Amino acid sequence: MIRILLAALLLIAGTARSAETTIVLASTTSVDNSGLLAAILPEFTRASGIAVHVLAEGTGQALDTARRGDADLVLVHDPEAEARFAAEGHGQSPRQIAWNDFIIVGPADDSAHILGGRDAVAALTAIAASRAVFVSRGDRSGTNELERRLWRAAGIDPQSGAGQWYRDIGGGMGQALNAAAAMPGYTLSDRGTWLAFRNKRNLAVLVEGDARLINRYDVIELNPAKHRNAKLAAAHRLALWLLSADGQAAIGQFKVGGEQLFHPSAAAPR
Repeated sequence: MIRILLAALLLIAGTARSAETTIVLASTTSVDNSGLLAAILPEFTRASGIAVHVLAEGTGQALDTARRGDADLVLVHDPEAEARFAAEGHGQSPRQIAWNDFIIVGPADDSAHILGGRDAVAALTAIAASRAVFVSRGDRSGTNELERRLWRAAGIDPQSGAGQWYRDIGGGMGQALNAAAAMPGYTLSDRGTWLAFRNKRNLAVLVEGDARLINRYDVIELNPAKHRNAKLAAAHRLALWLLSADGQAAIGQFKVGGEQLFHPSAAAPR
């Protein structure tokens, strides 16, 4: 009986220790779908003893998860949404850890004739004019918010073509790429997810190199004044590791098919 009781107490103690060393990272889907987090987080866990559970969502959803207190740290890529999050008092010390870029991909036969362009707004204008299928994530992600800003810059309301040439799927980047490959159609993608995506079929990169397509990833710590139950000390250790020489090296060394997906760019708090 005593042995059983001791075993039960050890199990409870082990579970408690495990809970104390596990944090929740609310993250944009691209750093998860690309395989980056699966590649680098085990290095952090080995070094720190802190396990990381990733909730991969669109940026808007990830920030909402943190607002509700269901995450300990945030990794996202929408500057406007991040600024609102900080202004509400939820986040502090946002720091850039890496960047890559967005691209417009579409069918190789390119009915909108945008191949080789470097102007994303001109490309969307041509797609709308040709009424070629465009797949939108429609999920409040950083990618979706950038897409909306580009449509506004073009002076076009794509919802006027909803259900016809403009297809709002309300899904993640992988789902949008799968839909574009199947239809086929055009879509806006982060380069990391594109390089890791296996179902390209006849899709190709058609537009790249526009400065408006730079994609910056920020880690944001939570404000203890609003999030007292978060595991802020452990989350802070992850934030520091991502910014450290070891974390930055791990980000830079991650490749798919020999191609680097993310460029380390640790920056001071803004």
